[in-house]
Amino acid sequence: MTLLELCEWLYETGPAVLVRESPYGFQILVGVHLLGIVLSVGALMWLDLRLMGLSMTRARVSEMNRSLAPWFLTGFALMFASGLLLFAGFATAAYGNLFFRIKIAVIVLAGLNALYFHFTTGRTRPEWDASPQPPAAVRFAGLSSLVMWTIVILAGRMMSYTMF
Repeated sequence: MTLLELCEWLYETGPAVLVRESPYGFQILVGVHLLGIVLSVGALMWLDLRLMGLSMTRARVSEMNRSLAPWFLTGFALMFASGLLLFAGFATAAYGNLFFRIKIAVIVLAGLNALYFHFTTGRTRPEWDASPQPPAAVRFAGLSSLVMWTIVILAGRMMSYTMF
């Protein structure tokens, strides 16, 4: 089965038809998706700004991460679940959309950035946790995250104008 065939199958599933044909299904899902973006990217933004040494420099990174994690993880779960349903409803149109491909590619890169940070750069956190100006690698991870999530949001908005 090719990727296009998978998208065609997904497009015909019950949930996908419900997204497209119910009076308010699409609008509700978009609202949930936007709420997920606000919660996840909004909370991550504050953590990224702290990692870059630009905001809340008196706060420990570990404390900020611990207090913001429930927000960005909940937001990501909402964003992911609603995004999957939105994709299912328009899978064949999304398949050929350049902005959808950019969005997915950058989401993967953002995930790899987070994994790299947690398993390499983040291992030295006790050394710089309370420092107002973290090391260059930490600042770069924060900047990369901000840039990538901005691209994801912009690509998602562009999908709205280029898919139909």
